[in-house]
Amino acid sequence: MLKPRLIEEKMLILLRQGKISKWFSGIGQEAISVGVTMALDSEEYILPMHRNLGVFTTREIPLHRLFSQWQGKANGFTKGRDRSFHFGTQDYNIVGMISHLGPQLGVADGIALASLLKNKKQVTAVFTGDGGTSEGDFHEALNVASVWQLPVMFCVENNGYGLSTPTNEQYRCKDIADKGKGYGMEAFVLDGNNVVEVYSKIKKLAESIRKRPRPILVEFKTFRMRGHEEASGTKYVPKALLQEWAKKDPLENFQEFLKTEKILTEKQEVAIKEGFVHEITENLQIAFDEAPIESDVTTELNDVYKPFEYKEVSPKSKTEELRLIDAISLGLRQSMQQHKDLIIMGQDIAEYGGVFKITDGFLEEFGKERVRNTPICESAIVEAGMGLSIAGMKAVVEMQFADFVTSGFNPVVNYLAKSNYRWNQQADVVLRMPCGGGVAAGPFHSQTNEAWFTKTPGLKVVYPAFPYDAKGLLATAINDPNPVLFFEHKALYRSIRQDVPTDYYTLPFGKAAMLKEGSDVTIISYGAGVHWALETLDNNGDISADLIDLRTLQPLDTEAIYNSVRKTGKAIVLQEDSMFGGIASDISALIMENCFEDLDAPVKRVAGLETPIPFINQLEDQYMAKGRFEGSLKELLAY
Repeated sequence: MLKPRLIEEKMLILLRQGKISKWFSGIGQEAISVGVTMALDSEEYILPMHRNLGVFTTREIPLHRLFSQWQGKANGFTKGRDRSFHFGTQDYNIVGMISHLGPQLGVADGIALASLLKNKKQVTAVFTGDGGTSEGDFHEALNVASVWQLPVMFCVENNGYGLSTPTNEQYRCKDIADKGKGYGMEAFVLDGNNVVEVYSKIKKLAESIRKRPRPILVEFKTFRMRGHEEASGTKYVPKALLQEWAKKDPLENFQEFLKTEKILTEKQEVAIKEGFVHEITENLQIAFDEAPIESDVTTELNDVYKPFEYKEVSPKSKTEELRLIDAISLGLRQSMQQHKDLIIMGQDIAEYGGVFKITDGFLEEFGKERVRNTPICESAIVEAGMGLSIAGMKAVVEMQFADFVTSGFNPVVNYLAKSNYRWNQQADVVLRMPCGGGVAAGPFHSQTNEAWFTKTPGLKVVYPAFPYDAKGLLATAINDPNPVLFFEHKALYRSIRQDVPTDYYTLPFGKAAMLKEGSDVTIISYGAGVHWALETLDNNGDISADLIDLRTLQPLDTEAIYNSVRKTGKAIVLQEDSMFGGIASDISALIMENCFEDLDAPVKRVAGLETPIPFINQLEDQYMAKGRFEGSLKELLAY
């Protein structure tokens, strides 16, 4: 406990000197971090927060690397891309937080699930604060852990305030531990300022969890002696309360206890302190001497995604006519056979086979451990997929409808998308996204929301229009260690058929398909729009057009687009999504910037109306771009 305390005191000096940018103090809470970490085995994962410096020092991370991290230097853990404790390190089995707090609880579920599936008999410990227990992710993570009986220890540091909001404005129950009982798990309240109590109880609980896997919630009563972060101060805290807790300082009281019991002498205490001061000074100098980060655009761009060496697997000659839905189901089944560490999670996907029956029969072949029904909690399941990836496994998460991804939006765009860029941790997760209109399902089951994700660096977005493409691209998506959103258009599921190889094969990302070749105009589309364009061309035999099916939107095959537009001189981009902010806008801008001198007309976009997608057929038909495409195409040709 002394080591992190001395480091913190030094950091507060450096903060005032402007040598670090921010500090979240854990002074007064060291007994929790140190006691929990000492009670666990070194190979067991811990997911700490920004007041858990004792986790990092107890795991003996070299101090100069921590100091480099806080100064934004290359020898830190995030190459200057994130600050504070927003990092992880597989070398020490630590997974750092993100500012949204809640998602790491579900990530712990995923790590614990991997431990359970591999029969490792390990505990995963995850920290949150009293404020974090108000987030939906907390409740989802506890529910999933309880339903699946995962070996997770949820460690709640109840330090009195969420920034300035006191606990009586955060929850109404007597203890946060009561929330654990509500989810059917054992829950305990400990004196978080008593390191002997923390260590002894956590050690016993950890041993018990290893023998009988299950989640446990532990609430540590403690207090935050400084501001949420240094700039916020503590003016909102009554002075009497600060004085009361100052008497309970875990470090000072333990020192007195050791001296009273004649375990620690004054001389030993001085020697220990001098040793740590020397270590801190020496390692700080290493960090100070390190050169500042040099910005390099190529390095930054290359680190957004985990490197992936695509391996082409060519199909053999045997084919069978399959619907889009059958091709996806067969492709998913064959990937499950290829990757024994692949887990599928989603609502109603096991016995029921999924609402679209894509996983029908999977339970019988792969078992309930690998084909997992989930509670209705998209956020925690996306996070669990991330945890599986951290633990070296693969995950496919089925969103029952693409619309429902909003309930798990945060971990997709803030955790999956940014992990490799932040600390070189792959997010080996595929989100299957049944999407699109044309089935009279209304505003909550008909969206095609790909633009939310093509906007987010770190995600890959795949959107096939044909069974052959869907099967091969799904195999590649699962092979790819990066997070992939795989869009599957519901209206195409049972309406589009094609001869598809029955054996396993892959198709590359970032390679569009040229479906028709012509000289008058370039038509660019994806998903259902491709079939609308084909129908229009079939009805207008005099139109000579290149028809490009993008297949993947991120990465985007800009070369195919530019080559075609430079040949035809005209371009029209067709999308089902509403116009403003859609990917058609970016494609149009790219063409204008790169092919302007080759254009004979402005680039035209055709898209859905600027409304939510309505239910009744006549309104849905009016919304769809299909009915406006032919007229817009002829208008462009006549320019």
